[in-house]
Parts: sequence; structure tokens; C-alpha cells
Amino acid sequence: MYPVQPLDLLRQARIRYTQSEIATLLDVDVRTVRRWEVRYNEPPAYLADAIRQRLLPLVDAESTGDHPFTFIDLFAGIGGIRLGFEAHGGHCVFSSEWNAFSQKTYLANFPHDTDHIFVGDITNVDENDIPNHDVLLAGFPCQPFSIAGVSKKNSLGRSHGFECATQGTLFFDVARIIAAKRPKAFMLENVKNLLSHNKGNTFKVMLQTLRDELGYEVHYKVIDGQRFVPQHRERIIIMGFRDKTDFTWDDLQIPDVGPRLSSILHPQDGSETPEDPYTTGTQAIINSKYTLTANLWTYLQAYAAKHRAAGNGFGFGLVNADSVARTLSARYHKDGSEILVSQGEGNRPSRLTPRECARLMGFPDSFKIRVSDTQAYQQFSQAALVPMIKEVAKIMIPHILTRVSVNDKQASNGN
Repeated sequence: MYPVQPLDLLRQARIRYTQSEIATLLDVDVRTVRRWEVRYNEPPAYLADAIRQRLLPLVDAESTGDHPFTFIDLFAGIGGIRLGFEAHGGHCVFSSEWNAFSQKTYLANFPHDTDHIFVGDITNVDENDIPNHDVLLAGFPCQPFSIAGVSKKNSLGRSHGFECATQGTLFFDVARIIAAKRPKAFMLENVKNLLSHNKGNTFKVMLQTLRDELGYEVHYKVIDGQRFVPQHRERIIIMGFRDKTDFTWDDLQIPDVGPRLSSILHPQDGSETPEDPYTTGTQAIINSKYTLTANLWTYLQAYAAKHRAAGNGFGFGLVNADSVARTLSARYHKDGSEILVSQGEGNRPSRLTPRECARLMGFPDSFKIRVSDTQAYQQFSQAALVPMIKEVAKIMIPHILTRVSVNDKQASNGN
């Protein structure tokens, strides 16, 4: 593993400083800074220390100030998990997201205090460079583990350890950070199919790593987000505690009836402030570009009819204000077929606007969208459901705060 890379720290510094200010503080030419940013020239290794010393003086991340607990945000995407934990007073001290477009959205929405570090590729970060924290959060991608070697070692009675079992997967980076930093708790979010992924072997190795190798008390549950947002979206939540707790999923408060699409659709009646380019005019009417073209609508209808005739269920999903939508997917930007909003008899349907997609995932209207529609659709389709994470955080945090309090008391007693 390698320490935090100079380019990652340079990008963090650019949140606060202009290229000219950075050049002055580092005593280099502005053109040099520009070339580093676009990777025309690779930043020198000494740049990391220079930025830390001159631009990013970090305070002790263990000092939470007015915040009851600290956390890190791995595979952060656009920050849906972060929002859920910040809602309960948590303070983020470290974030990692490799996708440049997601970075742009993330950095546009979260102010960066002096004790917060933002990096790109977590696989290039030494776990010892990560600040101490109370909770590790991660929405990591799902990858299969090769368990042939693990099974062979088990049959021979040999210990393999999580490094052998998980090396080469992104889950390994979660495990190595937990092993090094020993947070009081962690929460991981993934698709429901993680349970059956790679014939169940992926989840088997994860549980073995978290419980047996790392020694955490682990709880997991599949939750359908349609009780929190008007969208059928099943996700698995895996949480763990370093010490024994009396945690129970029975404390999770899931609404009996979920909302309908009317709660997230643009009303188009003047009660909403227009937001260019999504809505226009005094009535905040949806931009016509989101209405399907005649050719695309004809194609989708023909495609659905063809599969109906063959006895298949493939086709588009036409919804209205009283509906609950299908799962928003990463391909939504292509034709929007899984969630097409009816615009009345005889009218072609429309796609959801990116703002409506943000609402569908539980993001507030204050959340800034600074990327193209294509990127926005992909980002929101891959984000965590904010209100669901908020409720999960709510039942986790009492157990976290108990450990924070115990540690504080031990520290004050000199133990």
C-alpha cells in the first residue's frame, strides 16, 4: 500500500484555494500547478508533505468538537450514506471516491473542515494514513472471491486469514482498514444479490472475515426502500460492533405505508421555484427535452408488444403520481424505460428529471447537481437511500455512543 497521493491532496487543496494561491504558497509557477492537475506532469513525491504543511494543516481527528462521533466514508459515491449519519450529528473525517464525476458532485455538496481528508482510489492509501474514527461506512462494489485456495488450506488445517481470502477485491480494503484502525462500529451497504453472489461464497467469506478474523459482532438485514421512498429498492445492510452489544433489528422503525411518486414529481403548477434546466417558466414546467421522442416511444411500445406476444415480461414501466416505481438503474440515462411518467392520454411519457431522481433517492432539494444529466442519472441510481440509511444510523448510534462514553471515561481516569 502507498501513502495518500500528492494529486489527491492537491485536489483537496483546490477546494479552498485557487491555482494562483496554491502556486504562491508552494513557491511554484501557476502553469506548474495547472500541469499537475491535468496530469501533463506527474506531481513530485515531496508535494504531499508540502501541501500538508503549508495548505492543509490537520487537527487531531480524534477531537470531535461538538460532534458526538466521527466516521469515514469509503466508496462514498455522492454521499448518500454520509448524509444519513450526519443527520445524527456525526462528523466525517475522511472520504474516498475514485470516480471523477462523483467526486465533483460530492465536493460540491460537502464543506471540508480542516480535519477532513478526501482521496480518490482507496487501494492506493496506506491504512495507517487514515484518521482514527468511531465508525467506518462503506458502499463498496460487489466482487466475487476465489475460495478455492481458502478451501484447500482449510482441508489441510492451515490458517489463511482475511488477506489470503480477500486480497484483490475492494472488500479487502475495507477489511484492512478495520483491522488497522479498529473502529467501534462499521456499516456496509450493498445490493440484495450480495447474499447469493458467486453462489453465496462472497457473503460467506465476508462474514468469516468480519466475525472470525476481525472479531466483530455482525448483524445484517435486507430492507426494501419502498417504505421510505416511492421506489422498490432492496438493499442489504451489514453492521458490526467491536464489542458485544444488545443491538436488535426490532428497533428499526419502518413506515407501514410508503410514499407515492406524487411526493417527488415536479408539480408544474407554480408552487415550485423553476430550476434550469429541469423546469422552466413561472409554472416550473418540466423541460420538453425529458419527454420521449416519437421514435423512441414507438420503439419501446413495439418492443414491449413483441415480448408480451412471446410470453415474456419485458417492457417499459409506465407510472403516474399514485405509483411506486421500479428500481432506478444505472442504464436509466439510455431510454428511461423502467420509470416512464405518464403525461396523460395521447401524450408521450417523460423521463424523470435528475432532480426527481435525487428526490426518489431521498436527497434534499438543496443537494447540488453539477454534472450532466447522463452522469446525474448514473450517480443517483448507484447512491444509497438517504432516509433508509438515516433510520439504520438511528438504531446504531446509541451503541456507538456508549463505547465513545466508555473510552472518554477511561481516558479521563488515565487508563
